[in-house]
Amino acid sequence: MNQPLRVLLVEDSADDAELLLWTLQRGGYRPEHARVSDAAGMTAALDGSAWDLIIADYSLPQFSGIAALELFKTHNIDIPFIIVSGHIGEDDAVAAMKGGAHDYVMKRNLSRLIPAIDREMREAAMRAARHAAEKKLLENEARLSAILSNIPGVVFQLALEPDNSWHFSYVSEGSESLLGVPPDQLVRNAALFLDLIKAEDRAALDACIANAGSGQAGARWEGRISARPGNEPRWINLRFSPTGGSGGAIRGEGIMTNITEIKLAEQVIRESRRRLSELTSHLEKVKEQERTRIAREIHDDIGGNLTAIKIDLMWLAGRVPANDEALGAKIKQLDSLVDDTINTTSRIGRDLRPGILDLGIAAAIEWAARDFERRMGIPCRVECPPDEMNIDPDTANALFSSFRETLTNITKHAAATRVDTLLRVENDMLNLTVEDNGRGIAAADMGKAGSFGLRGMAERAGQLGGTVSATGAPGKGTRVTVRLPRTRAASALPSAGVA
Repeated sequence: MNQPLRVLLVEDSADDAELLLWTLQRGGYRPEHARVSDAAGMTAALDGSAWDLIIADYSLPQFSGIAALELFKTHNIDIPFIIVSGHIGEDDAVAAMKGGAHDYVMKRNLSRLIPAIDREMREAAMRAARHAAEKKLLENEARLSAILSNIPGVVFQLALEPDNSWHFSYVSEGSESLLGVPPDQLVRNAALFLDLIKAEDRAALDACIANAGSGQAGARWEGRISARPGNEPRWINLRFSPTGGSGGAIRGEGIMTNITEIKLAEQVIRESRRRLSELTSHLEKVKEQERTRIAREIHDDIGGNLTAIKIDLMWLAGRVPANDEALGAKIKQLDSLVDDTINTTSRIGRDLRPGILDLGIAAAIEWAARDFERRMGIPCRVECPPDEMNIDPDTANALFSSFRETLTNITKHAAATRVDTLLRVENDMLNLTVEDNGRGIAAADMGKAGSFGLRGMAERAGQLGGTVSATGAPGKGTRVTVRLPRTRAASALPSAGVA
């Protein structure tokens, strides 16, 4: 084998040392050696070099194998120490082995030396590997402990017994800051954690853990606790991943984190959205009322005055002398101007709130489609239920406004040559679908800055408990779908006032 071997010989006889080296060579080793015969020489050799093996004579004139063994032990090195002697009694041999020698060999029986060295070298290598693994494990544990102590939460190992009792086998240091309970107390008594959970949230936690143990991917629970000291309420997020179990028990690892600030922020956002939604609904209702009022005043006041002016012009025209052509022409000009103004005010009134809405949503949509077709020259097919739908005015206004906004978008952006409109009722929901064959809408267009048409439609539909969606692709047209409940739910109704 010619295996290199660094061997320290504690031997006073050069001949015996040569014999030992020859034996090692015959046994397949290539020894590199030093020979010492007293304590000073051995100390210098141990301090100055690294060795694989020490072979010591039991009896030397100024030293001994036992003394060499004691000196060897003070250096805390783990290599084989074998005593080789020509004369050693059984009691001395036992004492040497108890003192730490790995083996002893009689010089008259050196055939045992190589097997003893082979065995002890293997065991020394195994001990070295085990010590290295233990050192690495300790380093990893220290590193993991440092990482866990800096995690803003609690890392834990949990066992859930068949009787639903909890047992923490490990809890990280973060438990004291998050829960107000030291980790050693939780390991001794897991009920200290369960006692912190709000009663109304406990059932959900038990269900999550049980579901995780039944083969699901893991458990995620959010709930409230009363953290010590002071029992101030906190929200925590608990994640648990089962890793095994037996006898009905569930075992795994998890982490708890403090999400109180997130939950408070969510509550603020929800409240802000609710108040904004109420304000939007209120403003929309006020706007519709104002539009109705203006349309009525235009129709009743301005329209009435214009009609009176036209009647007076007709009276005046009947009394103009036939030979006064200039005055007759002026009256005709004024009469034409009054007609144009009457048409304009009528159009403005219809735009503010078409009176045809009073005849029902189907009639209003049909009228708006025909008006769009007449103005734009684009065929607009409409399919509505044969029977009029009984819906409240707010829903009718929202649906009609969404339809007109969709037609406006088609006019501005679609470059379409056909529009198909379908209004139907499904499961007490009004479904209005408007589809064109134009250039289509890209996903980025729906949320771009300054684009409020679809967002306004969606917001208004949301106030009524409905939705608005738009789908399409470049070159393949666009489909807009408005869904509104035919009967408004109580939760969708805006409050009477805005705080």
